[in-house]
Amino acid sequence: MQVGNKWVSSLAVQLPAAGVELLQLREGDSIDIVVDGSRELAVRKQEDIEGMMRRFEKFRGRLPADFHFSREEAHGHLGHSRF
Repeated sequence: MQVGNKWVSSLAVQLPAAGVELLQLREGDSIDIVVDGSRELAVRKQEDIEGMMRRFEKFRGRLPADFHFSREEAHGHLGHSRF
């Protein structure tokens, strides 16, 4: 594999066909490339909105019935407000 042309301030890399097939990538899909060791990278396909919604549906109902989310409490440990 070879690093390709410079694109703005980034470099382009072509993925091998085996990786494209493994991740079931199609043109227009989004991927994440993350550092996975001192000299290694990992490529992950970003989840689409349908996949995210399926995960949310599975999660729904796992919280206790009396659970109440408090934005102030959640951000209270920061010592300041974002807004």
